[in-house]
Amino acid sequence: MSESVNPEEVPENEPANPAGEPAQTPDGDALSQAEEILNGVEVPAEDSVAQGAAADEAAELKNDLLRLQAEYVNYRKRVERDRAVAGQMAVIGVLNAILPVMDDIDAARAHGDLEDGPFAAIATKLETTLTTYGLERIDAIGVPFDPTVHEALIQQPAADIEVDTVSQVLRNGYKSGERILRAAQVIVAVPE
Repeated sequence: MSESVNPEEVPENEPANPAGEPAQTPDGDALSQAEEILNGVEVPAEDSVAQGAAADEAAELKNDLLRLQAEYVNYRKRVERDRAVAGQMAVIGVLNAILPVMDDIDAARAHGDLEDGPFAAIATKLETTLTTYGLERIDAIGVPFDPTVHEALIQQPAADIEVDTVSQVLRNGYKSGERILRAAQVIVAVPE
């Protein structure tokens, strides 16, 4: 049991409190003083059981709070990841919609219609802009045939090659990063 303090025995400059400790000073830390007071007080057996139950409940609430915080952090990361994927899918959708325009530009360039002039400058600006958004042509002529990026329309035997090789591009293929937007349609030279 704690000793009770007689108010008459406490000096006038130190106010009394139940634990017999001096009261908080204006510049003192209230939390550390409260802990010191609680550590110095003896608790009866009935109260210690109640405090043990309260400590168990506090630990359970703390675990629940930590679990809830972890769920929120995971949710926030998932939302950010989903937002990034949605942005990439929007860009890929626009790039796919522009591929027919790129085919027309390639056809005009092949026929010599884009040598000079204002439309040649516009075509160049469009290609540059699309490149900044990740649009890349798939390398095709003279490379080994890869069915993941090439679509073989015709096979022609050739004597001077050892592996299936792309000999001509009929329609350019495009990719954005590692994602294939459209496979290149090609003629493949095969060994005889």
